[in-house]
Amino acid sequence: MEPYQIPSETRIGHVHLKVSDLEQSLDFYCGLLGFQLMMRYGKDAAFISAGGYHHHIGLNTWQSKGSTPAPKSYPGLFHTAILFPTRKDLATIFQRLQDANYPLTGAADHGVSEALYLDDPDQNGVELYWDRPKEFWPKDEGGELTMYTRRLDIESLLSELKS
Repeated sequence: MEPYQIPSETRIGHVHLKVSDLEQSLDFYCGLLGFQLMMRYGKDAAFISAGGYHHHIGLNTWQSKGSTPAPKSYPGLFHTAILFPTRKDLATIFQRLQDANYPLTGAADHGVSEALYLDDPDQNGVELYWDRPKEFWPKDEGGELTMYTRRLDIESLLSELKS
């Protein structure tokens, strides 16, 4: 097969999740994280977005209503990454999660980004993050991109809320 490179403008348009309880998932994604319900598709599916796009996340119970989460060690989605436009926006959602006493599963500085990790009600991994400007991405001695995982400076992140 001839080599092919996907166009650089290509984006991931949406993720569609199987969930066990649609209302519980809507409470999490819309009520806690702030997504907008765009439409319901019957009684077993919904489409939500940020900013009025037709949908960034689809939720359905077509095959999963009332089921238990898949074991963490099974193949499948590791997490859905939700990109926030600014560091202050990430600080705002962090504070919202703290105020709601919603547990994080992790927090990290990856050099290119800062991220918060949590699970939705069905134990689907969710990453909330913002990207540093490209000119600040870490490079090795040869000028190649190098990412890492370090402790996220929560105090520094929260200082964004004071500005």
